[in-house]
Amino acid sequence: MVILLGIAKDDREEDADYLAAKLVHLRVFSDNEGKMNLSLKDIGGAALIISQFTLYGDCRKGRRPSFTDAAEPGRAEELYHYFIAQIQKEGIKTASGQFQAMMEVTLLNDGPVTLLLDSKKIF
Repeated sequence: MVILLGIAKDDREEDADYLAAKLVHLRVFSDNEGKMNLSLKDIGGAALIISQFTLYGDCRKGRRPSFTDAAEPGRAEELYHYFIAQIQKEGIKTASGQFQAMMEVTLLNDGPVTLLLDSKKIF
């Protein structure tokens, strides 16, 4: 599972806890009948966790995204590492990049299945 993690300025450990538990147990992998019925934990899967502050880019006004809702880098890094630890506590093998580094990530979207999750449950 590839997880692009955006951290908002008002996010707390409780938000990371909610998302980690949700992602580990979310039934998004196919069972023997081809139904999305298995979780990351069920299949013994792994997670690639990538910090992605640009998920908080607000493009509703003007021509340049505003990132005012994104957490400041120090706090975002703390919560990013906390989130990774929560996923690992569930027994999931994880990989991650370097926080705030330019990285090239290649992903094969099998399905494709792309879901948005929000700890505030706005959508």
